[in-house]
Amino acid sequence: MAESESSQRRLRPAPLLFEPSEAAADPEHFFDLESIDDPGALLDRATELTLAFRAATDRAVEFQAVAAAQLADPRRFDRLTAADIAERAQWTEDYAKKMVEFGRDLLRNGRTPGE
Repeated sequence: MAESESSQRRLRPAPLLFEPSEAAADPEHFFDLESIDDPGALLDRATELTLAFRAATDRAVEFQAVAAAQLADPRRFDRLTAADIAERAQWTEDYAKKMVEFGRDLLRNGRTPGE
């Protein structure tokens, strides 16, 4: 199962494109989906965006975990406690502890976030 999970993670979904500021200011505008009339094409593009957002979220969470682990590293003279990290990231302290451990696991295994 881990093998299929890692192969799925390597798939590159549709890129998240930044929208022009005028379009982003319009609350009805979302990656130009409102302009697609064909329901099949709309489903395809919306699915691409969903997969891209999920992949971006997973990758960002791994970067958060690595950063949390680095900030909590006992070798740092300015290390932060789990409570400090939780406050800074707007997490609970328990979640911060889990993220620090997750980040340590990533670092220990030599994995770069997003691999």
